[in-house]
Amino acid sequence: MTDEVNTGRRRFLTAATTVVGAAGAVGVATPFIGSWAPSAKAKAAGAPVQVDVSKIEAGRMVVAEWRGKPVYLVHRTQEQLDALATNNSRLQDPDSEQQQQPAYVTGDERSVKPELLVLVGLCTHLGCAPKFRPELAPEDLGANWVGGFFCPCHGSRFDLSGRVFQGVPAPLNLEVPPYRYISDGVIMVGEDPEQA
Repeated sequence: MTDEVNTGRRRFLTAATTVVGAAGAVGVATPFIGSWAPSAKAKAAGAPVQVDVSKIEAGRMVVAEWRGKPVYLVHRTQEQLDALATNNSRLQDPDSEQQQQPAYVTGDERSVKPELLVLVGLCTHLGCAPKFRPELAPEDLGANWVGGFFCPCHGSRFDLSGRVFQGVPAPLNLEVPPYRYISDGVIMVGEDPEQA
């Protein structure tokens, strides 16, 4: 009779230990497997960003953030748009053949609507943030300057479409991120029009 009691206890203890061990393994594995999924912060960092552009005054720039990068939004004046073609002979890639923009962004303006320029505000040389310099012929940039972006780190220059000038360290035009208009005054940076 003693042998039967011990065998029953052994079976019970073996089963109980197995169940507790399995529960413990699931308890350990669940957070481990959960750590493989991107965090909410990581998901938000890559998410599209909605920007109200209706209040940007002509000739002014505002900065938004998308994927941890500054996004420059410039409301160009007609005078600034007219001056874009005057830079073409001094640019490395005036026709934007290097494709730092979506296929639907074409022409000298490099934008969906000519008056609104949308650029990733990082120099293509070493990633510094170029300064918005809309003034005409400032003393430090020369008589031919008709507005654009100047990188203070190493002297790269870009026109008001983000196209890079010849003879500067930056090898490429500033990147135009994917974006679409939600309404006349609101854009979604990080989404192509086809995603609407």
